Amino acid sequence: MSQPGTSLGLTMGLLAAAIGALYSVYATYGLARGLKPADMTFLRTGVAGLSTLPVLLYHLRIDAEVLTGQWRRWLAVAVLAGPLFAVLIFTAFQFAPPSHGAVFPFAAMSVAGTIFAAIFLADPLTRRKVLGIGIVIAGLLTLSGVSAESLTGRASVGDVLFIAAGSLWAGFGVVMRKFRLDPILATAVAGGFGLAVYVPFYLATEGIDRIAHADGSLLAIEVWVQGVLAGTGTVYTYAKTVQLLGAARAAIFPALIPGLATLMGWPVLGHIPTTTEAIGLTLAIVGLLVTVTFRSGRS
Repeated sequence: MSQPGTSLGLTMGLLAAAIGALYSVYATYGLARGLKPADMTFLRTGVAGLSTLPVLLYHLRIDAEVLTGQWRRWLAVAVLAGPLFAVLIFTAFQFAPPSHGAVFPFAAMSVAGTIFAAIFLADPLTRRKVLGIGIVIAGLLTLSGVSAESLTGRASVGDVLFIAAGSLWAGFGVVMRKFRLDPILATAVAGGFGLAVYVPFYLATEGIDRIAHADGSLLAIEVWVQGVLAGTGTVYTYAKTVQLLGAARAAIFPALIPGLATLMGWPVLGHIPTTTEAIGLTLAIVGLLVTVTFRSGRS
């Protein structure tokens, strides 16, 4: 792997994590001001779908065979990176406490991503990768403050949903890498799928009243953050990271999201990071560096 490619991959991975953190912060911001989880998913899928629709139509017009000839692969992208991920995450928060949301989905992305890469991409599961993932998970546990008392039967339902969501995202990375799919087209496919499937479902079950009566400035912020940045930016930057660094290494970057969200939440939500949270973020960064800087071989 060339040094410029590695540097660009690291940049894309960090950008994907930063967008994910911003999405998390402003999801909390919007929920605290009257929006519902379904509204967030609607804004993410609807705006992303509309903004990427021209790209999808362009490809259908000039080379439809790229999509129709590999429709199973693109369907996998749509399911793994589309609205189902957001639905699982938001539903999980109805059962499990926020501290679990800072650990389980991101730990699942890292662990499942590494395991999937070893099984489907013949990417060796080295001692260095295992060590890096272990440090990442330790950082997530430290940052979130998950306690034994929070591990209840009800919370376990949410935890399973969190793990399922993280595994979906890891699977998306593996599909992208295995079939060498175009990140831009993958972003358009995921957006188009959400526009075609989730938006009609939302309008039929929730209606438009709550969105229509939301504060204009709040809605503008959420449209930009949830729809444009998260709905399109996260999918593209993560897919590009997979293209440049591989699925296993790309799967580690989401572990930075909780820590970065803590830092971003300081000016937006007024939450001052604690020493424990700072230690957790530092451990996650160390684990990331241990994992993504490995060289091929047995180490």
